[in-house]
Amino acid sequence: MTLRELDAAGITDPALRAAYTRCRQLNARHGKTYFLATRLLPVERRPAVHALYGFARWADDIVDDMDTSATPAERAAVLHRLQERLDAGVREGTSTEPVVAAVVDTAARYGIDHRHFTDFMTSMRQDLVVTEYADYAALRRYMHGSAAVIGLQMVPVLGTVVPREEAEPHAAALGVAFQLTNFLRDVGEDLDRGRIYLPSDLLSAHGVDRELLQWSRSTGARDPRITSALRAAASLTRGVYREAVPGVRMLDPVSRPCIRTALVLYGAILDAIDDDGYSVLHRRAVVPRRRRGAVACDGLIRLAAARMRRGVPGPAAAPAPAHTHPVPHRHAAAGVRRSGKERV
Repeated sequence: MTLRELDAAGITDPALRAAYTRCRQLNARHGKTYFLATRLLPVERRPAVHALYGFARWADDIVDDMDTSATPAERAAVLHRLQERLDAGVREGTSTEPVVAAVVDTAARYGIDHRHFTDFMTSMRQDLVVTEYADYAALRRYMHGSAAVIGLQMVPVLGTVVPREEAEPHAAALGVAFQLTNFLRDVGEDLDRGRIYLPSDLLSAHGVDRELLQWSRSTGARDPRITSALRAAASLTRGVYREAVPGVRMLDPVSRPCIRTALVLYGAILDAIDDDGYSVLHRRAVVPRRRRGAVACDGLIRLAAARMRRGVPGPAAAPAPAHTHPVPHRHAAAGVRRSGKERV
């Protein structure tokens, strides 16, 4: 966390500043696209975004990236301890665990409902025992906690020009679209972990099952049935992006460039997958650096225009976070999975 960001956000306590800095490090290491887009937010709102994504990354690491010798039961125990720390932090308004301290502070500052974090942790635990989903409805229930709630957490930070509840379904859809993109891009890596996130009925409609996917992954061989199924998954994902797009204009104008940039960059992952012939079982699709740079530049131009319309000369003079339509948090002291595995 830069000192300018912390100062602009009014975060003065040394321990809390260190906690937010830790979250920023987690976000920078794991989420290149998210981190790049966050740079387009007003400076005083960035610490909150780093806290939310830092917490999500930390929990996701427990599920997937902890010592590979850890059993599901051991991972579940660590998640349980994290849930206890989070619950205690919400009750007490602080925590000795830095990442929890930052996310609790963010939830309190922006009135983020604690239920979103509870739902997120529920999906994290589900990842330890569920290895596939029968249909899209079942997958969507999982993604409510693993992805949709991340979008819902972000809405108060971004601010809206409509009642918050009007923007929330679109924000939730964007979180789901991002995660579906990750599922498609990472299908080979997830298969190595024993998981398949593409709906079983979608795969079977194209003659694909776990055995065929594993055969293709292990041999490097292609099969037209797999390509057809993956193309259908991409089409499904693009449909969810269409659900999300109207929400961008519902946001505070100075927040729109950030979310539009993330949306375009993630959509470009689908394009890269298509351009690579849906070879995701064999290699990771990557958005070209030039494309990423062009999108980021466009975001900067849009941000400058938004600031001029608002009469804000630059990031250092940006106003404190304001909620056009605030919703008070239920608890005065209270105040995210694969949001997803974003290593673009």
